[in-house]
Amino acid sequence: QVQLVESGGGLVQAGGSLRLSCTPSGRTFSTYAMGWFRPAPGKEREFVAAISWTGTTIYYEDSVKGRFTISRDNAKNTVYLQMSSLKPEDTAVYLCSASLNTDKMRRNEGDYWGQGTQVTVSS
Repeated sequence: QVQLVESGGGLVQAGGSLRLSCTPSGRTFSTYAMGWFRPAPGKEREFVAAISWTGTTIYYEDSVKGRFTISRDNAKNTVYLQMSSLKPEDTAVYLCSASLNTDKMRRNEGDYWGQGTQVTVSS
């Protein structure tokens, strides 16, 4: 059974930083695009960031540009989301996803999903 396992969430004060990690189990996703999503008001989820399997194509949702950095280490089969200058409105369960390409993720779609890791930013 394929699973994506997220870790690294927690409670942090506004302005602080966290690094989320996502490691698949059951198979490798080294040739898949990987991304992060979070729930949003009125929507099931919103796209946060995505990275192609080569790491050369990266996209961010506008509200996190300049604050969040997505990266991947295919040798470790892990994708990361470095979050800095966190704001209370970043509070959410962050979901890791794998998909065939980053364009699909920008359309808020994914092929495989994790259970999520809670990020809480206090003011």
